[in-house]
Amino acid sequence: MNAVAGSDVIVGDDGRARCRWAASDAEYQRYHDEEWGRPLHGDRPLYEKLSLEGFQAGLSWITILRRRPAFREVFHDFDPQKVAAMDDDDVERAMADPRIIRNRAKVLATIKNARLTLELTRDHPGALDELMWSFAPPPRKKRPTSMSLIPAVTDESTAMSKGLRALGFGFVGPTTMYALMQSAGMVDDHVQGCWRAE
Repeated sequence: MNAVAGSDVIVGDDGRARCRWAASDAEYQRYHDEEWGRPLHGDRPLYEKLSLEGFQAGLSWITILRRRPAFREVFHDFDPQKVAAMDDDDVERAMADPRIIRNRAKVLATIKNARLTLELTRDHPGALDELMWSFAPPPRKKRPTSMSLIPAVTDESTAMSKGLRALGFGFVGPTTMYALMQSAGMVDDHVQGCWRAE
């Protein structure tokens, strides 16, 4: 791997230039190439993204990414209906599972957020998707040339956080919501020179 002089881009063994953060791990590289920054739609996929970003709070994303298969198993592939039906025994099983992040508040928030997702979408399928995407900013006119130019929080992520909190959702702070916006393609933060930026 070679760093491109004066940029936050690294050229991998496959000859592709990528955002520097994706160079450290093969799973990160796959995630960067196939998922990060690509528009994601649908109530279930966005509920999953919301849940995993909540678990990520205070941790590195690679920690969550490596455990995502286990999270999907424990939380019924993030089917809101099935997660909403989880009871105290299910919570204790989740808390005893070393394959996921065993944080009781986050486990409980994942279940509560599933119930809120069901309330929101019961009579209006697509409502969570519509709500979350309503906070997406207009596309940037200029692509960031450096990771240092990418914010951790924006007015839009703060508004999304407030909107979701007002409905009762948990673990939806402004920083977490900006990470979700990046991940779900509501913003495209691939830096100039990255092959995905093309």
